[in-house]
Amino acid sequence: MSGGGGGGGGGGGGSPNNTEWRFNQTLRNVQGMLKGRSFPGKVLLTRRSEPLSPPEYSPRYENDRDEYEQNEGSQEGKGQASGNTADSMSAKKSNPPSTSSTNSLPDAQGLVSGARATDSARIAKFTNELSRPAVILDKLRELSWSGVPPYMRPNIWRLLLGYAPPNADRREGVLTRKRLEYVECVSQYYDIPDTERSDEEINMLRQIAVDCPRTVPDVTFFQHPQIQKSLERILYTWAIRHPASGYVQGINDLLTPFLVVFLSEHLEGNMDTWSMEKLSPQDVSNIEADCYWCLSKFLDGMQDHYTFAQPGIQRLVFRLKELVHRIDEPVSKHMEEQGLDFLQFAFRWFNCLMIREIPFHLVTRLWDTYLAEGDYLPDFLVYISASFLLTWSDKLKKLDFQEMVMFLQHLPTRNWAHHELEMVLSRAYMWHTMFKSSPSHLAS
Repeated sequence: MSGGGGGGGGGGGGSPNNTEWRFNQTLRNVQGMLKGRSFPGKVLLTRRSEPLSPPEYSPRYENDRDEYEQNEGSQEGKGQASGNTADSMSAKKSNPPSTSSTNSLPDAQGLVSGARATDSARIAKFTNELSRPAVILDKLRELSWSGVPPYMRPNIWRLLLGYAPPNADRREGVLTRKRLEYVECVSQYYDIPDTERSDEEINMLRQIAVDCPRTVPDVTFFQHPQIQKSLERILYTWAIRHPASGYVQGINDLLTPFLVVFLSEHLEGNMDTWSMEKLSPQDVSNIEADCYWCLSKFLDGMQDHYTFAQPGIQRLVFRLKELVHRIDEPVSKHMEEQGLDFLQFAFRWFNCLMIREIPFHLVTRLWDTYLAEGDYLPDFLVYISASFLLTWSDKLKKLDFQEMVMFLQHLPTRNWAHHELEMVLSRAYMWHTMFKSSPSHLAS
């Protein structure tokens, strides 16, 4: 496969010993298996060999094909403009895909666009699900996997995480009660003098205070004093309430998507234009409470990622190494020959869930898929990370140890748009579909 696809080997020969030939054979088998089924993501397969017959798409997928069009961009909140639609269209015209090296599934150019927004058909589907007396979470997850309309994210994220109940009649009462409970926790644990804290709690609070200014440092909004205080209050309260792990560096990053999404309910326009002065104290309290409870729900499924020695993350790193070896053996062997340990770069990926690796304006889109995966997220993270790493398959094979370390610490994603992220998610979904029913593929 080419660098974007992450496969091993060169041209597409017909010998069973050829890596790419065998990979394409697997693709054919998977495509046959998936006939009549729909992909939750927008799938684009990249390879050098002759085009494969695309799978048949179900009627549901055909109806969904053009649901995403132009520009979600970095904007959050309601009533936001669609953004740089003209620029995106111009870029697509000036950079057409190469038909010699890229073969896409039907209308893939329309499915994977550089900038995304929702059209009326997709919004109608979300609206229909949300208007039920009791939301069917499986259907909401299926819709959300491919991205959530920005102004719907707050309500949908609360539902996907189980913070807000599916039953509409109970929702307001539950949220009111949980927000009051958060206020009581803050009063009990945070709004107290240091004389009432243990030495361990004082040290933990100091560490949080040091880490808050380091949280998404390239986004000016997070440096606002009131945002810094909210981060500190939420993180400390969470850590006290979760003594098995306490505060671990990296959890501060995981709080930021929730903070942005729940602020977007109250602040319109681009995040760069937001002003905290427009929020009442009650607004701030409710936003913090929603962030606190959603972070708690989110981390419930990966507690051992942040306990002593973080065994959950170490387990994912090991599985990533095994998966990369199966997908792209030449890259895997080169990294091993150069003495590069996957822990040297992948630990941060799993610890911060890729937030530090991609532009922040793409994070909420990535987290739509995270939350849609639910309890299966830790498993799927391995495939996302493999897809992300093998985006630079060809590049990595040309680097020595030191060059790889530097490259992987400063990946060239600054100018990424939604197209690149969708490619990563699509490959991850494809590989997960290939391997999930064949655990022997990942055996040592």
